Parts: sequence; structure tokens; C-alpha cells
Amino acid sequence: MERSTAALDQFLLGFLLLALGCAKTGTPSSPVPAEVDRALTAIRPQAIRAHMGFLADDLLEGRNTATRGYDLAAKYVAAGLEALGLEPAGSGGSYFQTVPLLRMTRIDAGCSLAVLRDGRRTELRAGDDYVLIPVFEEDSALTAPVVFVGFGVTAPELGYDDYAGVDVRGKIVLTLAGAPPRFPHDQRAYYSDPRVRSRNARDRGAVGALGIWTPENEKTLGTWEFLRRETAHPRLSWVDEEGRPQDRPPELRGLGLLRWKGAQELFVGAPHSLEEVLAAAEKGRPLSFDLPVQVSLRSVSRHERTGSPNVAAVLRGSDPRLREEYVVLSAHLDHVGVGEPVAGDSTSDSTSDSISDSISDSIGDSIYNGAYDNASGVAVLLEVARALTRLPVPPRRSVLFLFVTGEEKGLQGSDFFAHHPTISIDRIVADINLDMLLMLYPLRDVIAFGAEHSSLSAAVEQAARHLEIGVSQDPSPEQGLFIRSDQYSFIQQGVPAIFLVGGFQTGDPALDGRALMDKWLQERYHQPGDDMSQAIDFAVGAQFARLNFLISYLIAQDDKAPGWNPGDFFGDKFRRQGVEAKVVAAGPRKGESR
Repeated sequence: MERSTAALDQFLLGFLLLALGCAKTGTPSSPVPAEVDRALTAIRPQAIRAHMGFLADDLLEGRNTATRGYDLAAKYVAAGLEALGLEPAGSGGSYFQTVPLLRMTRIDAGCSLAVLRDGRRTELRAGDDYVLIPVFEEDSALTAPVVFVGFGVTAPELGYDDYAGVDVRGKIVLTLAGAPPRFPHDQRAYYSDPRVRSRNARDRGAVGALGIWTPENEKTLGTWEFLRRETAHPRLSWVDEEGRPQDRPPELRGLGLLRWKGAQELFVGAPHSLEEVLAAAEKGRPLSFDLPVQVSLRSVSRHERTGSPNVAAVLRGSDPRLREEYVVLSAHLDHVGVGEPVAGDSTSDSTSDSISDSISDSIGDSIYNGAYDNASGVAVLLEVARALTRLPVPPRRSVLFLFVTGEEKGLQGSDFFAHHPTISIDRIVADINLDMLLMLYPLRDVIAFGAEHSSLSAAVEQAARHLEIGVSQDPSPEQGLFIRSDQYSFIQQGVPAIFLVGGFQTGDPALDGRALMDKWLQERYHQPGDDMSQAIDFAVGAQFARLNFLISYLIAQDDKAPGWNPGDFFGDKFRRQGVEAKVVAAGPRKGESR
């Protein structure tokens, strides 16, 4: 799951913030057609286990984007889709769409960052005080004054501008992570996107951007050691026909993150201390001002052109009119590859059960297998595809199965597809994304990130009622998980989308779902221990597959295409120009009575 390169480029580690609320349980709805129920019951836990077992095997070396291991995974998936009789939906009549990429590998020996004050130069320590992120140029040297600009956000519709009263032309901007706490949740999610803030800095004339990794970030987004390890991986960005990376503004010649103690050095002698600006920001009153220092940095990286395929196939719809519209089911196929060996903690507390114990088993190899992240989503999607092909009559709309590359590198594969779709983007009516299902305990409830923004919520609730699964509210919408996986690439093109994960309800008072999930995130997320030796209840995977199958079937069958709710921030922000507005009457929000 990209909440990685979604710390860095997107403070991608947002999944570490997941905290699900209480479930709303429904009663079964009216029966679905018998042939649909038969397809549901044909979904097989052992098939999910088999797919995950291959995709998370050491042979694939962690499925890193643009590697042989990833290519093996892509061929495995394409072969499975072809065996199901699905039509190729990639480029040139194939199952593959090659994403052109630029690989940027940081050369630590050439990088440096120093603070210049009153003729003195203070060198900060790479990896300890800061990390640099590769920029557009392979060797970029920059010395410039620094301006602290709060969150680096300009939101005119909310009457907010961190850049008011300061001039950042030719300077380096220093920002806090995220967006103002007082913002409505949707706007806070959007303006927290580092790409939005980077473009804002560029448009204001800045020549560099540094972020501060605060103690609060360490508690919620991941430790500095985790961040340091993540940034050591090469960065990838899809490129246009002229070879220009899409998420690296060439005007920003220096990018990086400062640890709290490293950032302290920049505030010596400043009008406000770092503690003061953090306290002001938490109260919704961030300060912006020039710092009495310059920063001199050098960013050195090696750039290589490469490519990595998305995999796509289509089940053609049965309705002569609606078959030209598509429901997309997506899952990312990549993980992070081979990295530093990480030793696990073999200890456990006295209240742990066998599941908790298995999470803490000793681990220490260097292959980051990505069994849950995201061999689980790929395996579920393959079984959903198989179930849909078993229907005697296909759904009315066409269904596109999309397995994307580069999610862990900043949603690269899905973003490329959304900008260069193999079918017209105007014909895509919805995206249902599958990413990192943790099968640690029975599936009693789910949370559908994004369902409250559009009419997709109706299909989610109808399917969940039929399967007697609860639907939970998003208990922490301020964290913006709605924008932190591949569904966001479609949202930015005006396509309503949802992303489902399991909830915390276990049905067993001895099992604390939240504690188990937190423990997994702390000990195995983006680490070698996310492999097939851990606790995996494949019956949960089958149940989750049935839910996604039924949701997609209901959307594909509906007379009316999904639409954004009236006044929805994302619907208004990204509404497709020249396309009939897909807005529906607002129904009750989650947790409200119907």
C-alpha cells in the first residue's frame, strides 16, 4: 500500500493512522438472483491462498516496480486473466500497458545539507538529521534563504493562505506536514497531498522545499528510522513523451525532510521557536516568516529510463447500451522489493493470543515479500474476476480488471492509466480499489473509504446487508485515507471511487481487532515479515472477495451510473469537463437513519 512514497512524496505512510470505528449492522436485504448467489459461493479461499503464495514467494524478490520479480508477477496475472477468457485491455491488443518511468537513485556520498548563519556553516548529518529526495536534475546544488510557511497551503475557498505576507521567490520553503486542523476533512485531505503543496510552492517562485518530521509525525505516521529506510529506495516517476517526470517540478531544485532536531537548527535566532510554530499550527493559527539562515544543499542521484507494465483485462457487458460504460476494479501488484534486513521482536505481552504471537515471530531476511501488501488485494481481485466470469449472463456494464504498477512509488501506474487510459476515461463510471486486506480475524465489518462522497454508498450497503457484514464509519476522516491509494488517481479524473478495508469487529471478546491491526502495522508493514508465514485466515479473504464481487455487480447492473453527491468537495473539484455531470441527490450519511 502506498502510504509509502505516499511518507515521502505523499507522506505515504498514512495507513499507520488507521483507526476504525464501530460497525453498523444491517439485516439481510431481498435475495439477489440465484445465479449471483451461486457465483458468490463459488469463491474459494484456497484460490486466494494459492495466488498469494506465488506472488509473495521469495522467487519474486518483493515485486519491486520495474524489476524481474515484478515482471514475473505481471505475467502470472495476465496468464490468469487469459485463462478466464477475459479480453485483453492493455496496449496494442495485449494485457499489458507499459508505464514509462524514470528511476532516481540517491547517491548518498554526494549529498549534503548545511545551515549558514552569520558566516558560520553547520553541517547536518544525513540519515540522522535529514533525508533528501531526488529532484529533476541528477546533480543539483542550491544555496538560498529559508522561509517558514506553516503548512504551505493556499485555500482561497476557505479564506486561508500560508503565503500571505511573505515573499518566497528564489527561496527555500520550510513546512509542516499535512494541512490546517480546522479545515473540513475533505479539504484537509486534499491540501495535505505533498504534490498539491509542491505545486503551490513552485507557483509562488520557491526553488526548494523542506518538510519537518515532528514528534507527532513519529507517533502517527512512522518512526524516523522507518522513514529513513523508506527513502533509501530509488524513487520512480512516470514521464511524458519528452522524458519529464510528472511529480518533480524542475523549478524545485532541492527536496527533503528534516528530523525535529535537525529542524531546530534553522530556528535559532528566529522570531518564533519551532515549538511555538507547532503549537500555533495545532490551534489553527500557523505563522509564516523569514528564518535568519540560508540552507546550502546538494542533491545527487542517478537517473535511468525504465518501464513497468500495468495489467488490464475486460469482461464485456451484456447490455447493448451500457456495455460502453466500465466499472474498474483495481489493485496494485507491486511492493518494495529487497532492502535492509529487519530483525523482528520475538517477545509478546502476557495477554497476546496465538495470532498476536505469530505477528511477533522473529524475522530478519531482506526480501520484502508483500503478502498482505498487496498480494492479498491481487489474489482477491483474481477470484472476483473468476466469479464474474461464472455468471451465465455478464453484468450489463463492462468490468475492467486493472492491476497497476508503482503504487508504492507514489501511485505511478494508476496515475499513468488515468491520464492515458486504454479506454476513454469518460466511459469509466466507478473505481473499486483493493489494497492490503489484513486477514487476522473474522470479517464482521468493513469501512468503505470514499463511499460517503457518492452514490456508491448504496451499493456498498446493499451488498453488505446481503452478506450480513457491518459497515463502519470512517472514524478518522481527517487523516485523508481516501486519497492514499490508487482510487485517488481516478478521483482526480472525476471518477467516483471507493476503497474497502476490514473493520475492528472480531466477534470474539478475547480478540482486540484494533490492537492486532496496530501490532501488524508496527511490526510487519513494509518489512520482510509481511510474508506467507504470518497468520492469514483465507476464509476472510473469500468473504471480502464476495463483498467486492457483489458491490461491483450491483454497480454494473444499475440503470443509473454512479454520481457524486451534490456539493461534494471532490466531486466539485474534479468534475469532468464536457461530460454529463454525474451528481445524485444526497442521501443520508453513514450513521444516519434512512
